[in-house]
Amino acid sequence: MEQSYQYLIYAHAALGGIALLAGLISIVAKKGQQIHKKSGIVFFFSMLFSAVLALIICFLPGHQNVFLFLIGIFSSYFLLNGYRALRFKKQSPQKFDFFIQFVMLAAALFMLFYPPIFLSKINIVLAIFGVVGLSFSCRDIYVFTKQKEKLKKDWLKKHLGNMMGAYIASVTAFVVVNNLFGGVYNWFVPGVVGTFYIVYWMRKLTPKKKQI
Repeated sequence: MEQSYQYLIYAHAALGGIALLAGLISIVAKKGQQIHKKSGIVFFFSMLFSAVLALIICFLPGHQNVFLFLIGIFSSYFLLNGYRALRFKKQSPQKFDFFIQFVMLAAALFMLFYPPIFLSKINIVLAIFGVVGLSFSCRDIYVFTKQKEKLKKDWLKKHLGNMMGAYIASVTAFVVVNNLFGGVYNWFVPGVVGTFYIVYWMRKLTPKKKQI
């Protein structure tokens, strides 16, 4: 049985590796070109299946891990959010879009309160990820209900921002597994670097105001 579990872990790692490569190609390729779209599709599905396997592994005997399960929810949130954003150009958010937000909201609250209440300690990684997940999910719920026109206008920003968030999550997993930076830095260095890239694209996609 344990050998079967190992196969799942290998498949999870292999799909994660494919997601890393496909995501990198999608990032460096010119946006809108076929190579960007096709590599983006490969990134989405490889990371999605990798995340699903990770969530399953977290429930297997001898592999139970609440921490990694919550991180899996966190990364899946950005992946699904980024993919669903492509639809907002032509349609309003659907029930599934709200479902994604409420799952992230529940997971974020669990990240924030589970360690101090049940473990009597603060987990800095879960705390920060919880704050990020909480802010993003609450913001999206508000936009979905109160700013649908703005959402239709900014669908590309939402797509790029969330897909980059998902790619940051995949890079973070690779960094943590290989302990490239050591300690807690493994969890945050990819996010800091990736945030600068996201800011760059958000500014690039924001129309400049004409000077009078």
